[in-house]
Amino acid sequence: MNNYGFVRVAAAIPFGRVGSIEHNSKQIVNLIYQASENGVSVVVFPELAVTSYTCGDLFHQTSVINDSFEAVVEMAEKTKNLPILSIVGLPVKNNNKLFNCAAVINKGNILGIIPKSFIPGYREFYEPRWFSGIETEFYDKVFINNKAIPFGDDLLFVSKDNKELIVGVEICEDLWMPISPSSYQTLAGATILCNLSASNILVGKSEYRKELVKNIASRSFAGYIYSSAGMGESTTDVVFDADATIVENGIILAESKRFLRENQIIYGDIDIERLVIERIKQNIGQHSKVFRHIEFESSNKKLTIKRSFASCPFVPDEKDKLDTRCDEIFNIQSAGLIKRFESIPKDSKAIIGVSGGLDSTLALLVIIKAFKILNKNIKDIVAVTMPGFGTTDKTYNNTVRLCKGLGITLEEIDIKDISNLMLEKIGHDESKKDIVYENIQARARTYILMTKANQYNGIVIGTGDLSEIALGWSTYNGDHISMYNVNSSVPKTLVKFLIKWIAENEFSGNINSILLDILEQPISPELLPPDGKNISQKTEEKIGPYELHDFFLYYFIRFGFTPKKIKFLAEIAFRDKYDEKTISKWLKEFIKRFYANQWKRDCVPAGPKVGSVDLSPRGSWRMPAEAEHFLKNH
Repeated sequence: MNNYGFVRVAAAIPFGRVGSIEHNSKQIVNLIYQASENGVSVVVFPELAVTSYTCGDLFHQTSVINDSFEAVVEMAEKTKNLPILSIVGLPVKNNNKLFNCAAVINKGNILGIIPKSFIPGYREFYEPRWFSGIETEFYDKVFINNKAIPFGDDLLFVSKDNKELIVGVEICEDLWMPISPSSYQTLAGATILCNLSASNILVGKSEYRKELVKNIASRSFAGYIYSSAGMGESTTDVVFDADATIVENGIILAESKRFLRENQIIYGDIDIERLVIERIKQNIGQHSKVFRHIEFESSNKKLTIKRSFASCPFVPDEKDKLDTRCDEIFNIQSAGLIKRFESIPKDSKAIIGVSGGLDSTLALLVIIKAFKILNKNIKDIVAVTMPGFGTTDKTYNNTVRLCKGLGITLEEIDIKDISNLMLEKIGHDESKKDIVYENIQARARTYILMTKANQYNGIVIGTGDLSEIALGWSTYNGDHISMYNVNSSVPKTLVKFLIKWIAENEFSGNINSILLDILEQPISPELLPPDGKNISQKTEEKIGPYELHDFFLYYFIRFGFTPKKIKFLAEIAFRDKYDEKTISKWLKEFIKRFYANQWKRDCVPAGPKVGSVDLSPRGSWRMPAEAEHFLKNH
């Protein structure tokens, strides 16, 4: 059984009745069974779900206190064959005081009881009338049928089957505190945080609660299960809206249907492995608070993962987010280049090789923006187009039209003669269209650009993107080298969206139409002769689809996942586009190329980091060039 680090959790909200312990308990048991049948390892119920939250002074009735406790004992017995951790709210007496608690049930046992730490007594809340908080003295255990049950805010629950599944529990108001109990639980290793809540609804409060949950899950690198009281509560003064949310590290995986007048349960598949890797990277410290660890049995069912994964993780799905992302990246690229120009002589020019392709177009647009902000003469941007053996009329014409339309300096230097001369000098048959034939052109272009930089007292701006750097898809000491590379942290799948956004927001008319036409061109280095008027050398036919490689890159670098897990996620993300055989083929290609080309990455030019995935050897990715890939073992 391999769930690739995923654990299924649930938040359940019974449609209860005020003070009806028998009815409420029956609904809770039914929901536990439903959750268990769906492979859930942890299910969380609302605060005081056994009695209902709005019992008022009935909490001081002996029958309510005793009956609710007996009901939880009965729940444990009824679910004794289920490998699920059920967390249920009820009042519990300890040391002649009453506490608002969470009982943790597993395989017929009550494993522990956690009291609410912070008791609200403001505005519509008056819990201190009935309950004590943890500032009050209490015994560290209570007894049920002469069996000692751990009691306190120092309990963590660890799965016997998955030692990285560690569950911490807090209750309602605890979440709203400057330092919540879950903060200490996180520092002690908890990966899943649970909140039993009875938070009434006010205008705008649901959005605020979700932001709180997302924030703490993000800060804690944790999964967070939030379950709040439902529509069965008293509405004498306030209304409860059956609000539940499951979050993984700031990302909402599932939300309840609010104001629903029936039992409901929501599910989320939380990637524990991802959370642990994040914590390892961030080197989260420890706290002096000591916790008691209690083992439980969790579900070991093989899960069919029900969550989705974006096929383009670098590209937001929502247009507003994508626009914001493009705006920010464009500004980061420009700001990086601006600072570089401010650190060199003021009369320095920008030299760039332009081909009519995506990468050089994006880099050129970044230079334009930087020069405008610096109030530098636009004519000091020297774009050099260098037609070679594979240059097509369309890419050439787009280059000329774009540069003339922008008003920059354009120079044309044909490299075919230089390349033929070099082929002749080294004794290479020019009819042999091999890597020598291709790389001579790439190095000729770089040689010309560097010489032009000397001639014009300028710097060469690189154009290679993050995806090409990852795959080593560049000619060493050719397009691999520049004096500053503005695209070094931008993945190929994002380049098109950036150019489109810039075209729509920075330009209009003829320039806009030229940029949109460039977006339609296939990706190619254009180093082999064209097929008639069409590009014959298409990069993705040679090394595979960039959308797949960027997906692999994201999960390999960002989270350090194994190839098997990356393949598993890719099969979900691309289920309607690529079959298993295709994904495996290009994943193997990615791993092999990534490991084989670290030596190129060891000496890439400086460039601005724009996202969490970056391969700069100076700051983001340090790897020995001699490292062997591990495809055989994974």
